[in-house]
Amino acid sequence: MSADQPVPAGTDRHLALIGDLRRDRAARRAELALPNALLPAISAHRRRRGPYTFAGTLMRAVVPDALARRPELVAAHEVEILTVAPELRDRVPVTLETLTSLAVPEERTRFYSRLRTWRIAHGLMEFLRDLLAADATGTRSIVIEDLDHADATDREFVAVLLRRMDPALLTVVVEGTPDVLTPTVIDERVEEGTPVGEDLPAVLRRWCRRIDAPAVAPDGAGEPNGASGSNGSSGPDAIDEVTARTLAARYVADDGTDDDPFVLAAYERVPVAERHALHDRRAAELVAAGEPTLALGAIPYHREHGSDPRRAGVVALAQAMDTCMLIGFYDATLDFCRRGRALTDWRRQPEMWWLFTGKMPTSLSALGRADEAEEICNEARARSRNPAVHIQCAYSTSMLYTRHRNPSRRDHERALGWINEAIALASLLTDPKQRAFNTVFHNNGLALIEGHMGRAETALELVTAGIAELDRDLGSDEHHLHRSVLRHNRATVLTGLGRLDEALEDYRAVVAVDPYYPEYHLDLGNLLRLMGREDEALAEYETALRLGPPIPEVYYNRGDIKNEAGDVEGALADFDYVLELDPDFLDAYINRAGLFLDLGDPDRAERDAAAGLALHPDNAHLLAVRGSVHAERDEDAAARAAFDRALVADPDLVAALCGRATVAYRNGDVDIAMADLEHAVDLVPDDPAVRYNRAFVLSHVGRWDDALADLDVAARLVPDDEDIRTAREQCLARVPSA
Repeated sequence: MSADQPVPAGTDRHLALIGDLRRDRAARRAELALPNALLPAISAHRRRRGPYTFAGTLMRAVVPDALARRPELVAAHEVEILTVAPELRDRVPVTLETLTSLAVPEERTRFYSRLRTWRIAHGLMEFLRDLLAADATGTRSIVIEDLDHADATDREFVAVLLRRMDPALLTVVVEGTPDVLTPTVIDERVEEGTPVGEDLPAVLRRWCRRIDAPAVAPDGAGEPNGASGSNGSSGPDAIDEVTARTLAARYVADDGTDDDPFVLAAYERVPVAERHALHDRRAAELVAAGEPTLALGAIPYHREHGSDPRRAGVVALAQAMDTCMLIGFYDATLDFCRRGRALTDWRRQPEMWWLFTGKMPTSLSALGRADEAEEICNEARARSRNPAVHIQCAYSTSMLYTRHRNPSRRDHERALGWINEAIALASLLTDPKQRAFNTVFHNNGLALIEGHMGRAETALELVTAGIAELDRDLGSDEHHLHRSVLRHNRATVLTGLGRLDEALEDYRAVVAVDPYYPEYHLDLGNLLRLMGREDEALAEYETALRLGPPIPEVYYNRGDIKNEAGDVEGALADFDYVLELDPDFLDAYINRAGLFLDLGDPDRAERDAAAGLALHPDNAHLLAVRGSVHAERDEDAAARAAFDRALVADPDLVAALCGRATVAYRNGDVDIAMADLEHAVDLVPDDPAVRYNRAFVLSHVGRWDDALADLDVAARLVPDDEDIRTAREQCLARVPSA
């Protein structure tokens, strides 16, 4: 959209206001007829409050009023709200603590998935959407400044907001430099298959109208506050000392986020000692405010640039790093690690250096950056003789090779070597409790590797021994989290071994001790479904959905159960929602396309097949759907080609075998039809539809005895099917001996 086009209120798209400087964008925004503002413009600059600077500011502004008017809505999104705005903990009741969130740092052995922040983004979007819809006040607008400088969490949230929020309800105006639209380039070192999450530049281009903001003159006649030389010259060098100090104070008070080049130039002209003093005073002000999120942004920034960066700065960075690590803000964790390492010397401060280095492998692994994680481990091994460092690096490296790399790059034998080194070193620890815990912890890693190598019984023995050892050697109040992790892992191994009743006992045990951890309810529901206890599985899925932000897999599984139970409308609603959350969820396209075919809607089935095949061009199920759509339209050549491709991808796909048989039969190729149906019956001998179809072809070639045999099986499976009964009667009339 060009800069001179008007933007009407109630716009049908969100807006991207693009300009080089904040003042340029603000001036252009003032010319727009935007819908009524929900709040004043909010900066997303991570220097202010780190992760979720924008989202947290938004929640702190709207939640107090929402508590009075829609307390049930706040309660439904408690986890998301308190994650991004912990300052609200004294107002929002905390009811869903888990063993993970309650564990002290020394006992934290389970870390959040990288996808947790993605789920939080969706939960926040839905909270805001439902809150505004309940107000029924017409279209509102929200302005997000400094998107270029936002943390990955805010970028993710803004992308979700733009993609899912109806602009007629809330028009989102994002502001940034042209860089914010630069297409995302996936780092080649990121493991193949790592979830990429929301692609903000792509979302901006797809869901926003671009409005360019031309450069505007600074305040006054020239530079800020009319700064110019006595001879009328202008530019940074013309700023006098008084103005420079004023602008430097402005820059620091704005937490280093002001992008005005004159302000930055003035700041840099002020003597270093004065700058340090400004940062020290600002840091003290922010600490006195007592707001936790300031400790993730502005406070460490000012401590780094104050008078004591190698002590006060390091302490502030370490605190921010630890907080982000525990909450699962891995991009921010890495940022703090790097900044902390820059202020420490591994020779003179080995403990502080390791404090910042030790968090990097886990964070890098969570982000799919296994090679970089291994490089950090190698660096630490080369620089340290501390046994604890070598134990942690050995464990981390083993997990890289058995879990965090793409399956094609895993090496379980190498992982086994590294985990054995960790176990050997742990056995030398002198403190009995530390030795016991470390041995159990690393044996649990060994159990994972043994399971990956197909030695499930060995894995089961290791985990069971670990549970017993912790019970024997540690107090009942120690390591509750890892005890639950061990029992959950044992349930997983037992499930793989087919010992489902024992697995169920362990899953119920972990749910009992950690009832608000949604993933446990998801896993329990999956086991119950495997056991054929669908009603109980649905109850667990419903519980998982109540305990936190949305998990697409839960809705998908619930939709699958509804579909099997004949609740087509409910299944479609769940699959629709899964694809709204995650447009790349392949199995949802497969199942929904199948439902559309069953409902006689080939057009929508075709659209889902096309969307899924754009993600996975050789997916056999979707190729079979495409074949069925062509067959429905009597486009037999295209149908045959699609079924052929499907069977190349999966020679045992029954839907493709039956589909190709149908097309072949009606084109007179009975041999192909018969061969495909023979194969299908071998694969699913108790499928009445497949038996019926083969009987139809058998009767066509006069093999009435064989056709009757198929129809007898089909009739036993579905005795009330009228088509099968009629076909069987016709066969009986043709078989004298019957």
